[in-house]
Amino acid sequence: MEYTQLGRTGLKVSRLVLGTMNFGPQTDEADSHAIMDAALDAGINFFDTANVYGWGENKGRTESIIGNWFAQGGGRREKTVIATKVYGNMDPDGATVWPNHDKLSALNIRRAVDASLKRLRTDYIDLYQFHHIDRDTPFEEIWQAIDVLVQQGKILYVGSSNFPGYKIAQANEAAARRSGTIGLVSEQCLYNLAERRAEMEVIPAARDYGLGVIPWSPLHGGLLGGIIKKEVQGGRRASGRAADTLKDPAARARIQAYEDLLDKHGLEPGEVALAWLLTRPGITGPIVGPRTADQLESALRAVELELSEDLLTGLDEIFPGPGPSPEAFAW
Repeated sequence: MEYTQLGRTGLKVSRLVLGTMNFGPQTDEADSHAIMDAALDAGINFFDTANVYGWGENKGRTESIIGNWFAQGGGRREKTVIATKVYGNMDPDGATVWPNHDKLSALNIRRAVDASLKRLRTDYIDLYQFHHIDRDTPFEEIWQAIDVLVQQGKILYVGSSNFPGYKIAQANEAAARRSGTIGLVSEQCLYNLAERRAEMEVIPAARDYGLGVIPWSPLHGGLLGGIIKKEVQGGRRASGRAADTLKDPAARARIQAYEDLLDKHGLEPGEVALAWLLTRPGITGPIVGPRTADQLESALRAVELELSEDLLTGLDEIFPGPGPSPEAFAW
């Protein structure tokens, strides 16, 4: 496994991030624990979760599964950099949102941290991430709440998720006005070969402010994992965003061209999609969300995969990025 610093910090994290969103809803606790053990054995030390994972009536379930794994001992907690998130309402889906039970008010942050610590069965969170922007709460209030939690030893670093570039700038400028506040150190955003809009503003802002970038959905909902070939062979069919995308003939043609290109090079689509992200400037590591141990093994191979210039050129031709900012949208 390769390691890198998380943004401008001294924290060393693996270049693959273990995503845990499937733990609970799709992968039972025993299999989830086996996957986390295998990830740790392979050198993955960076695990990502969120307080709402588990979803529906089981929000918080994923953090509890991780907490039960930590409780088994064996250095599991000490070896793991755990990242979780705050923003969403923790009541069951469809329930009335009680005031101050979601978003980024100082009150909700305080409550949410304590609840996550209890479920994770730990006394500190390595990376605490804002899951979304809160248009109603000023950053001065947010940083005041975070400063208290850092002083209490409950969190070490803070990151953002799904932030536009200007919000990254606002957050870190507000932090700079406060003595001793380090500000955001990472941004977790949607970024992959098929969805490159983050290159317009988010990634440039993150790099300028020293944030590590952690892409989520690196396979774009399965589209970049060989979905057409799997359908032809009678395997897993596309669903959700992937199925909707494939209804567009032009989009389907791009995915087919992508699979054909990689077939020509004798490479697996999912592994190449991850390896491509590892070549991108400013990227800490993509989040992989395996449902099974076999899927984890496939993701691990991407770290050692070297992509030729010819292949990288071919990928850019199929999935052209927006170009440098601001030239991409200006003269």
